[in-house]
Amino acid sequence: MTDPISDLLTRIRNAIMAGHKVVEAPSSKLKTELARILFEKGYILSYKVVESENKQGTLKIALKYNPKNKKPAIKTLQRASRPGLRYYSGVDDLPRVLNGLGIAIISTSRGLMTDKEAKKENIGGEVLCYVY
Repeated sequence: MTDPISDLLTRIRNAIMAGHKVVEAPSSKLKTELARILFEKGYILSYKVVESENKQGTLKIALKYNPKNKKPAIKTLQRASRPGLRYYSGVDDLPRVLNGLGIAIISTSRGLMTDKEAKKENIGGEVLCYVY
């Protein structure tokens, strides 16, 4: 696997299309931070890292659905920067997703944060993905 972030996003997309409640992926610090942001912004119910016999562990993400019509909270999960073409953005050029209704997850020198947090801290970085 050459792109673990893209793998995680694809696993989440596939689980949403199949209607699963929980998705599992190999854990890493970056994936856990990505799940933390999705949890804080209300796109997933919860997440946890389960230690296993290997050192890596497993990241379990509980997906969020509307209780009435069973529609998922995540409509689109799109990778922006990829290994073949990195997408960096300065603080003035940070993307607005769905005119402010969605979020862009940015990898900065101060860690992972949303586009609004990066703009507030006046810092740019690599745009990892868009969520809405």
